[in-house]
Amino acid sequence: MSQQDLAVVILAAGKGTRMKSNLHKVLHPLGGRPMLHHLLDTLEQLHPSRKVIVVGAGKEQVQQSVGDQAETITQEPQLGTGHAVQVTGDQLRGFEGDVLILYGDVPLLSAETLENLIRVRRGANDPAVVVLGFEPKDTKAYGRLVVNDQGILEAIVEHKDATSAQREIGLCNSGIMAVNGAVMFDLLDQLDDNNAAGEFYLTDIVGIAKSKGYECAVSVADEAEVIGINSRSELAEAEAAFQQACRHSFMAAGVTLLAPETVHFSYDTVIGRDVVIEPNVFFGPGVVIEDDVTVKGFSHFEGATVRTGATIGPYARLRPKADVGRNAKIGNFVEVKKSVIGEGAKVSHLSYIGDAVIGAYANIGAGTITCNYDGYNKALTEIGKGAFIGSNTALVAPVKIGDGAIVGAGSVVTREVESDALAVTRANQKEIGGWAAKFRSKQTKK
Repeated sequence: MSQQDLAVVILAAGKGTRMKSNLHKVLHPLGGRPMLHHLLDTLEQLHPSRKVIVVGAGKEQVQQSVGDQAETITQEPQLGTGHAVQVTGDQLRGFEGDVLILYGDVPLLSAETLENLIRVRRGANDPAVVVLGFEPKDTKAYGRLVVNDQGILEAIVEHKDATSAQREIGLCNSGIMAVNGAVMFDLLDQLDDNNAAGEFYLTDIVGIAKSKGYECAVSVADEAEVIGINSRSELAEAEAAFQQACRHSFMAAGVTLLAPETVHFSYDTVIGRDVVIEPNVFFGPGVVIEDDVTVKGFSHFEGATVRTGATIGPYARLRPKADVGRNAKIGNFVEVKKSVIGEGAKVSHLSYIGDAVIGAYANIGAGTITCNYDGYNKALTEIGKGAFIGSNTALVAPVKIGDGAIVGAGSVVTREVESDALAVTRANQKEIGGWAAKFRSKQTKK
């Protein structure tokens, strides 16, 4: 699709009063990302030459969030959807390609649906306006699309104005359109506000186009794609639809979800093949899970990477910049933040690892913590390859534990421990020394 042939108008001027929020409606998150950005990301696949967002109340929030991804213009006062498109005249009057008219609170549209909408607009009959319809299970109070036997759109009838026969029509109006830019403003300029609300309705351009001898047509989308979000309950419905789509997508790609309905994904979650995810797992933004990983129940991820073959959880928390190596183990009630866990290393129980580098095949005992913050600055803990840290140990950063070193249980380590050294604070030297010899013997046999 040539970008010179396509412009997009996104309507986002509504006050969103039903959200009961100081945050602009289109910036409420869906799958961990503002709903408007879902739509903008989808549009990138269509390569439009112009993207214009019509804003009103809360415009500064939208402008700050969008940045240079699109132009923003202000509709003031807000006099209806038709008026909202009219105010794009300075940007789009004279544009002769196709114009998509979308809504910032309808974020789940797929690129395929929009491409098909444009394809119908460019069809043999050259319709001036193509309306995106859908067939909901419950037609509620949606406007109906009246089409003839040839599938040509004859009219959009609002539910309150529909006859009994028209209310039996299952094809409903989403409000989304593709319009021939060469005639769009000719149609918009004919709109009037002769209605109870005193507003200019975008849907009226269908009747205007018909009166001028232009054809109008319909393209059909799945109901889940045209969910509009005007309240917290509708946001929850959209989130449920988004999560369901994610679950089906991951399972189709080779991921096992033992209880799919209890696993929550973000918009950018990446999961490899043959990953097994147990119940009640949450993936926040920025998570990458490689192949053959097992994620046990009630684990929580944000901004973390888990390498091939690792095991996580149950009840583990991986925070931003946690990087868990191949075949490593992060066990129950372990929290990892901004740390690299080496290949085959184990942090099995009740530990906090922050601002640390853990060497390959190191073993971190239960209750170990890295004391990485002194009240002013964060400092690094380095634990060497094959090192063993006994349970209930406090590693006061900055500190370095050498390769193969052993730190006895209950220790408080505030200085460097050299490779193959034995550090004991509150333990019996003789007993620990004998145990250390056995441990090293086992390590050597491996």
